[in-house]
Amino acid sequence: MRKLLLGVVSAAALVLSGCAASSEGEQDGLLAGFGLDGKSTVAVIDTLDRTQDDKAQGLTGSVGYDTLTLSSADGEVELPIPEDQFYLSVAPYIQTTHECYYHNLASCQGELVGQDIDVTITDAAGGVLVDETVTTYENGFAGFWLPKDMEGTIEVSYNGLTAVSPIGTGTDDPTCLTTLQLG
Repeated sequence: MRKLLLGVVSAAALVLSGCAASSEGEQDGLLAGFGLDGKSTVAVIDTLDRTQDDKAQGLTGSVGYDTLTLSSADGEVELPIPEDQFYLSVAPYIQTTHECYYHNLASCQGELVGQDIDVTITDAAGGVLVDETVTTYENGFAGFWLPKDMEGTIEVSYNGLTAVSPIGTGTDDPTCLTTLQLG
């Protein structure tokens, strides 16, 4: 009986390791097809959020709390988000916005493209996490890597207009902030 149990466990381990190798190969193939092989999840997100090239090539990417899901006609892969980081992509607007919860690196489009915005992000204790002028990407967004599981505030200013909003970086919080109407 013991030999039978060991045989079943060994067979299961071989099947599982085969699946992992297959998934890794598929992941490498999809990433290589878009020039992203060898990049960390952080680098993949930073690269794809700054350009519209991925949209034209048929790649989509949804940023969640724990994973980045990349999809194309060639398949789908998930990359882990670093356990201590949260990606928040922000698209302040004056007149036009869209509803969004999990930021899509290909389909999300903000109003203010290539504009300098002043951004201040503070945690609940008043600690300043971000205080800089950034230029919005081709998709009208600006992205920020923040600590996971915190509450805070974001303030964005552009051409004398300002928007302030509470933010969170927990499991149920959005990675896409499109509600910052400048006024």
